Amino acid sequence: MTEDTELLERPEPTPEDGDPTTPTLRERVKAAVDARDAEQLNALLEPLPLSAALRQLLTLSADDRDTVLELVPTELAAALVEEAPHAAATELVERLEWDRAAEIIDVLDSDLQADLIGDLDSEDAEAILAELEPEDAADVRRLVAYEDDTAGGLMVAEAFKFPVTATVGAVLRSFVDEDQDFERYRGQHPYVIDAEGRPVGVVSLRGLLVAKRSEKLSAIMIEPIVVTVDTMLDELQDLFDRHGFLGLPVVEADGRLVGVVSRAAINAAALERAESEALKLQGVGDELRSMPLWLRSRRRLMWLSANIVLNVIAASVISAYEETLAAVIAIAVFLPMVSDMSGCSGNQAVGVTMRELSLGLVQPKDAMRVWLKELSVGAINGLALGVLIALVAWLWKGNVWLGAVIGAALALNTMLAVSIGGVVPLVLKRLGQDPAVASGPLLTTITDMAGFFLVLSLASLLMPYLI
Repeated sequence: MTEDTELLERPEPTPEDGDPTTPTLRERVKAAVDARDAEQLNALLEPLPLSAALRQLLTLSADDRDTVLELVPTELAAALVEEAPHAAATELVERLEWDRAAEIIDVLDSDLQADLIGDLDSEDAEAILAELEPEDAADVRRLVAYEDDTAGGLMVAEAFKFPVTATVGAVLRSFVDEDQDFERYRGQHPYVIDAEGRPVGVVSLRGLLVAKRSEKLSAIMIEPIVVTVDTMLDELQDLFDRHGFLGLPVVEADGRLVGVVSRAAINAAALERAESEALKLQGVGDELRSMPLWLRSRRRLMWLSANIVLNVIAASVISAYEETLAAVIAIAVFLPMVSDMSGCSGNQAVGVTMRELSLGLVQPKDAMRVWLKELSVGAINGLALGVLIALVAWLWKGNVWLGAVIGAALALNTMLAVSIGGVVPLVLKRLGQDPAVASGPLLTTITDMAGFFLVLSLASLLMPYLI
């Protein structure tokens, strides 16, 4: 077992031998913060896995978190900021004094520097940039200008590059002489650039090892695949899926090499986008429990309050059929089943459409095609589910007509739900609304209303057979 594995599996210290007076790790961290004991804080946090150290940090009050980041070594503070979710990392940095924030940001990779600086208000951002080296500050300003989901917004400015006249020996010496800088290149292959800074070749590490030291890079390089700074995330995913590269050089419109976008950065961005859309569907966005109480409450209430209105609309359908419900009380048992099962089918359709939207596989103009495909699936699944729940209702309540009502309602509502789930995100996208936020509440309301209406209206028509 490795040391890292042991640390990951090591539980948080608890009172030893049942002695409640033995302080826990959290209590010792708090005591070190109160005493402003930098040495003790580092001794407590540095041996922990970063996720565990960050957990200890985020359980503290905002003022205590500031104290920790001021007292621990800059490298540890930067690692904690890098480990934190983006919203939390931004909050950690923006509360610090400008000089300390600059020290921490200076240790981070340029892409993360740009992400943090871009989310700060202009006064804080400029003050922190003023503390950085002019060249580093210029790189950050340039990266901030790019859209987040483009190659420019996802790349690092550090590129392992050499002039076309460089020799193999010069590159190999750089591995030894500049090992600290090489760490920031994340294992990039050396890129060969011409006098204007345009990438003209890339050299494999294997090629370097077998070539003569005196040989020029131009003799062993191959033509690179490059992307421009405005290449979108979906296209970048496709490129990395088709090629086995760990990174791709990024160029400006004039062809100059300005950075490198890595496979890891693309995968992380795609995962973050998927998680963000899933959280938006639940109305929580990028919330963390370390955020201020009233901010978290306000964000959730905005979504929940809208759902109250939508649910009142759905409930109004039931009130219009009170006499039917009173006459055949068994129907009430099946109402939530029909609405819930239809909602599940609709959410599956929403999920597929959201995924295809994020991958660039569908556009709003494809709504008709999407609807026809979802309708086919809905017809098959609706029929199967309808027959199943009809049998359950018949065997449970002993009335075949009740089974027919419930089964037909579920089958029809499933077809409606998948149609809405597949098409509504595309319509919202066309209208300039966020489909991840609005699709869920709309789907739930419509499927509830339709499900209640179908069950109760069919029951009203067949009332003589149900009593």
